[in-house]
Amino acid sequence: MGVAQSVISPKLVDRVKAILMKPKLEWPVIDTEPTDISTIFRSYAIPLAAIGPVATAIGSALIGTSTLNGAARVPIVTAIVGAVIAFGLALLGTYVVAQVIDNLAPRYGGTRNLTQAFKVSAYSSTAQWLAGVFAIIPALSPLSILGLYSLYLLYLGLPVLMKVPQEKAMSYTVAVVVVALIVLIVIAAITGIIIGAGAIATL
Repeated sequence: MGVAQSVISPKLVDRVKAILMKPKLEWPVIDTEPTDISTIFRSYAIPLAAIGPVATAIGSALIGTSTLNGAARVPIVTAIVGAVIAFGLALLGTYVVAQVIDNLAPRYGGTRNLTQAFKVSAYSSTAQWLAGVFAIIPALSPLSILGLYSLYLLYLGLPVLMKVPQEKAMSYTVAVVVVALIVLIVIAAITGIIIGAGAIATL
């Protein structure tokens, strides 16, 4: 109980609610919030990024995943390995996107600041990470499309935290999203190969 409470803290829950329900008000708060990358990683990114991989592991191992030869359960060891890899890649992807945000900022009239860029990358990923819970029941996986709300959060956060002129916010967002999508596709592909291989091996 104590561990769960320390991971799912009231502060984390409040931030999730605020960034999802009133992002235009929350981004200015995040902008002036004193913190660092390691703190955001530990208190926010790690617990939320774990949702999708854990849900996928449970769903594929206990319920089963679809293959060309029908539905099959993935061996628990394979599911766990896949979850660990997906979790690690999700965190890596968050940092990579932050680097992209930081490096592209001057091109769009913004100011480079890696901590601010990481704030944008991590907090805008909230919807995407939460949507990963639908993977616990493979049939509900299509609902993960709700994670696209993260793109809107990204669009709102970039000009506020990276000091990009509002008229350049859209083009800046598009540039970041293109890279972010590539990262997510790579993560999904690697995870899918591992989970799929495990499922096929059981047929």
